[in-house]
Amino acid sequence: MTPLIEGHQLRKTFAVGRGLFGARRALRAVDGVSLAIEEGETVALVGESGSGKSTLGRLLLGLTPPSSGRVTYRGRALEGLRGEAWRRFRREVQVVFQDSGSALNPRRTVGSSVELPLRYGLRLGRQAARREAAALFERVGLAPGTYLQRYPHELSGGQRQRAGIARAIASHPRFVVADEPVAALDVSVRAQVLRLLRSIQVDTGLAYLFITHDLGVVRAIAGRVLVIYLGVIVESGPVGSVFRDPGHPYTRALLAATPIPDPARRITRPEPLHGDIPSPLAPPPGCRFHTRCPLAQEVCRRMEPPVVPFPDGVEAACHFAVEVRQGVPAGAPTS
Repeated sequence: MTPLIEGHQLRKTFAVGRGLFGARRALRAVDGVSLAIEEGETVALVGESGSGKSTLGRLLLGLTPPSSGRVTYRGRALEGLRGEAWRRFRREVQVVFQDSGSALNPRRTVGSSVELPLRYGLRLGRQAARREAAALFERVGLAPGTYLQRYPHELSGGQRQRAGIARAIASHPRFVVADEPVAALDVSVRAQVLRLLRSIQVDTGLAYLFITHDLGVVRAIAGRVLVIYLGVIVESGPVGSVFRDPGHPYTRALLAATPIPDPARRITRPEPLHGDIPSPLAPPPGCRFHTRCPLAQEVCRRMEPPVVPFPDGVEAACHFAVEVRQGVPAGAPTS
């Protein structure tokens, strides 16, 4: 069965600044990422700031063209979509941003912002669009009589995010990129928004790419997780398997730094994560994580790591993935 949306060896390089002698430098934000998302699936994309999460999301949305590689939607490459096929893609692929304040036009009422995709995407008349917008506000927990005529600055952060979700689902999408949609919300509101997103998925069958740095959010909403570091995917697999027994030291470090309600579930002997993520202007040779990895050896500095598959669906790009999962020190014999 053809996945809903796929990225094939996606690369995105930005020309930035000027180095010595005036030459422009290349920033490799995404560097050879492939992924596939099925209908109705929630895939989480996690990593530190500067790892390439949002750039990858924009590539899948068609908002940023790849430097190489391609995105396919329902089996068709985005660059080949024209006319009604492109308009269908724009209707069926939507985004929920982290900053709900800037995502909504401050000069429009939130009701008007939700009506726009109904009128110009679904071609509804003014009155029909207004009725549908009111129904959408009810769906996301905002009383239409109270909120339709308000401006974004008159709403709380959680209310603005609910209005942003209403706008995103107005065109009946099949795929939504949720880019840190709950990062700016307090804990109680965050839980409400996550329940809302899950409820919408159950009702409509849409798929999510959920971009976040919060592993607690990943546990709550995703079935599969991709861990990205400096533009490359270092680990992927079912959330339960990856979190229970990660095969990459970076994933282990992220999990070790995440507070969890049940301390007994914390992975044993977590390795510390030191230093900041290197600049994508000059990524380290070999394994990109070796400059911060407590297990790094000479092979990590010289050679890119292989992707090691495991029977439970986890794949880890690490020279010592087997040893990491077995709890054996890197380089020690495993038998």
